[in-house]
Amino acid sequence: MAKGPKLADEAAQSTTALGPLIGLAREDFVGAIALLLRETATDPQRTIKHAQSMGQDMIRIMTGQSDLTPDPRDKRFMDPAWQYNPFFRAGAQYYLAVQKGMRSWLADLELDDLERDRANFISNIIIDSLAPTNTLAGNPTAQKRLIDSGGLSLVKGLKNAYDDIVHNKGMVSQVNKKPFKLGENIATQKGAVVLRTEMMELIHYAPTTDEVYETPQLTIPPQINKMYINDLSPEKSVVKYQLDNGIQTFVISWRNPSKEQGVWDMADYIRSCREAMEAVAKITGSKTVNVSAGCSGGQTAAMLASKMAADGDDLLGALTLMVCVLHPKQNDIEAGSLVTENGMALAKRRAAKKGIIKGDDLSRGFAWLRPNDLIWNYVINNYLLGEDPPAFDVLFWNADATNLSAALMGDFLHIFETLAFTRKGEVEMVDHKIDLSKVTSDLFILGGVTDHITPWKATYRSTQLFGSGDVTYVLSHSGHMQAILNPPGNPKAKYYLQKSDGDLPETADEWLKGTEEVAGSWWPYWMQWVQKRSGKSKAAPKSVGNKTYKPSDPAPGLYVVEQR
Repeated sequence: MAKGPKLADEAAQSTTALGPLIGLAREDFVGAIALLLRETATDPQRTIKHAQSMGQDMIRIMTGQSDLTPDPRDKRFMDPAWQYNPFFRAGAQYYLAVQKGMRSWLADLELDDLERDRANFISNIIIDSLAPTNTLAGNPTAQKRLIDSGGLSLVKGLKNAYDDIVHNKGMVSQVNKKPFKLGENIATQKGAVVLRTEMMELIHYAPTTDEVYETPQLTIPPQINKMYINDLSPEKSVVKYQLDNGIQTFVISWRNPSKEQGVWDMADYIRSCREAMEAVAKITGSKTVNVSAGCSGGQTAAMLASKMAADGDDLLGALTLMVCVLHPKQNDIEAGSLVTENGMALAKRRAAKKGIIKGDDLSRGFAWLRPNDLIWNYVINNYLLGEDPPAFDVLFWNADATNLSAALMGDFLHIFETLAFTRKGEVEMVDHKIDLSKVTSDLFILGGVTDHITPWKATYRSTQLFGSGDVTYVLSHSGHMQAILNPPGNPKAKYYLQKSDGDLPETADEWLKGTEEVAGSWWPYWMQWVQKRSGKSKAAPKSVGNKTYKPSDPAPGLYVVEQR
C-alpha cells in the first residue's frame, strides 16, 4: 500500500491536463455501461456460462481449495494478512474471482476493438471500487492501525472525511496544503509583473548572473494550471535554472477566467502570447524571442508559431515543446475510447451554457478516470489509516485548479477532432490556415517514458510536423510532470538521445532503436541547446522591465492567487 512519497509520486503522474478528455460527457459513460447491459441481454446463455464458472470459483474458495492469489505487484494486497489470515485470504479470493469472471466474460463478448476498450475501461473502474481494501472491514492494515492507535486513527479518519466534505467539495484530498505559501516557500524566485492585461500577467525574473544571453526566453504555461509549476522550489525550479545559466527569463501567468470571460478563445490567447513576446523583445532589445511551453501550453505555442509563420512575423526564435501532443490518436490515452463525437458536442454545448468549466470539476473528472491512484489510495490513507495526505509541492500546484473558458475548450476539442496540426493548410483557426510545415524555428521536443497523459510516442509524432528547422527529440525516463521537473542531482535520472546526427526517423519505434541512454538530468543538455540559440553574452540588466514596462507586483504576481 502506497505511503508518503510513493503515494505523492503516483498522484503526480496524473496531474490535470487539457486534452480530448475534457470533451468526455456523462452520456459517454452511460453508453459504455449500456453496451455491457446490451451484451448481457442479447446472449443469456453466454452470461449463464460465465456465472457458472464464477460460481465454481466461489465453491473452491469456500472449501479452501482455491489457488487464486493477488498479483505480487498489486500494492493493495501487500499486508501478510492477505496470505496467512483465512478470513482475509478468502476475501481477496472472492474479489479476484469477480475480477477473473468479469475479464473472462468481456473477452467472450462479440465487440469491435473500440467497444472492447470502452467495456474494459468501465469494468475496471467498477471492479476497482469493489476491492475489499477500500473498506475498514476488509482492510487488515487499517484494522491493525485502529487497534494500535486505540481508535485514534478512526477519529482522525472521520475528521479528514468531514474536512473534505466541508472544505474540498466532497473529494478526498490528495495533498496537505498547509505547509505551502506562495512567495514564501513555493514560487520564491525574484522578479516582477511588467505587463498586466485582463487575460494575463507577464513576469520578468531578475538575473542571477553578471552576464546574460542576448535572446530571452518566454514560457507559455497551460491554461488549466497556474504558472508557478515553473518555479516550485529552488531545487526544481526551471526558472532558477534558466537564470543561473544566463537566460533572460519571462513567464506568462494566465488569469483564472470567470463566467463572463468564458468567451476567451484560442485567438484571444494567441494575441496575448504575441503581446507578451513583443513586450519581452522591447524590454531586452532582442530581435527574436525563444519560447518554451508544455502540455496544452505547447499546443498554444504551436498555434502561435503557425500564425506567426502565416503572417511573416520573424520574432519567434527557438521553440521548446515539453510533454505536448500535436498529433493525437484515440488510443493514445486509457480513456480515449470513451470519447465520442456526440459526447464532445454535448460537452461543448453544456460548457457554453455555463460559460466556464470549473477547475474543481475537471479535477474530479480526471480523478475518477484513475480511481485506484487518485481516489481509493487516498480513501485508504486519509480515512481508513487516519493519515494526512502528503505535503508535496507538485500536488499543491495541481490542486490549485483554474477554470477553463468554454470557448477555449471548444477550440481545443476542434483541434483534436480535425487533427488540425497534421493537415497542412486545411483547417482554419485564429484567422489563418494552420500549417506547421511553414514554421522554420529550431525545435526541442521532450517526452516522458511513463507519461500516460501525453504518451511519449504521441509526443514524438510532433517531430514530423514542422518545417526546415533543426529538430531535437529527448525522452526523459519519467512520467508527465516529473519529465519536466527533472533537475540535476537525481541519481536515478536518465534520458534517451538519438546516437547519430541527421534527420529523425518517421516513427518513434525507429527512433528508439537508434538511441543511447544518458545518465542524469536532461536539463544540462537542453540548456546547452538553448544557449546555442540565444546569441552572444552581454552585461545583465540591473533591474527588471523598463520605462515602458515598469515593474509592479513581485513575482509570482496577483493572478496566481485569484480564486473564482
